[in-house]
Amino acid sequence: MKPVYSVVIPCYNEEAVIAESYRRLTQVMQGMKEPYELIFINDGSKDKTADMLNALAEKDSSVRVIHFARNGGHQIAVSAGLDYATGQAVVIIDADLQDPPEVIPQMAEKWREGVQVVYGKRRSRAGESAFKLKTAELYYGLMQRLTNNAFPRDTGDFRLVDERVADVIRGMPEHARYLRGMFAWAGFKQEPLLYDRDKRFAGETHYPLKKMLKLAADGVMSFSDKPLKLPLWLGLFWLGAGMLLALVLVILLIAGKPGGLWWLASLMAVMGGSVLTGLGIMGAYLARIYDEAKGRPLYIVAETRGFPEEI
Repeated sequence: MKPVYSVVIPCYNEEAVIAESYRRLTQVMQGMKEPYELIFINDGSKDKTADMLNALAEKDSSVRVIHFARNGGHQIAVSAGLDYATGQAVVIIDADLQDPPEVIPQMAEKWREGVQVVYGKRRSRAGESAFKLKTAELYYGLMQRLTNNAFPRDTGDFRLVDERVADVIRGMPEHARYLRGMFAWAGFKQEPLLYDRDKRFAGETHYPLKKMLKLAADGVMSFSDKPLKLPLWLGLFWLGAGMLLALVLVILLIAGKPGGLWWLASLMAVMGGSVLTGLGIMGAYLARIYDEAKGRPLYIVAETRGFPEEI
């Protein structure tokens, strides 16, 4: 029987939370009294995550497990889950239980009312530092400016999407994936669901600052061309500054106070830095074009467990 709900759960070194995550998800999904499947993606974990997931698949026919041959990253793992999902609605939720599974029935209710993307919007964020909260605020503000308010604030990947929306995302092959932006771009009827985000149940975060910055860069460069226009504005600014400086030097020369070479050296350094900044931005976009042109698969599956034979 085709499931009504597919729950996609990416996992990377989550041995500390797998059992509790499975327990709470199962309790919630069984309470909804409709067919469901739990799709766990083992994203190249190095701890006991793989063995624990295999054990769950052995004892519970609703559990499916995808084992990656190598670590692909959170967004790639979620994409694999979407590819394998067969439900009429797909829920995306992390294994760390910061996004509470108990919110899923409320998302399903909105979906039943005709909303095709129900995305979780954080009302509060427990257990996160002031630095994390401030950088998140700055990031979402930047994204809204660069993309003309295309993305809602204070949202992550926690959401329920209709299978028609999932089909659209499956047809988007880019490697530098920013799923929350891709869902927003897809359109359809979308509504937020406010919820309180919990602190991580156990273990350590797998999204340190370095990975967050990479995700932010992927979001900006996948959905905005405004950084490419920065060299033009820098060029115009320093052209004006150069002309003004030239005028100042002429006035000083007439007044018998030549400015010497320091002004020229300073101007050349600033202009050189501007040029290198522009080239760096264009290089980052070209690197993404290069990654897409290679045509490598998005992920490599080493093994699957728990899937029906026809999948």
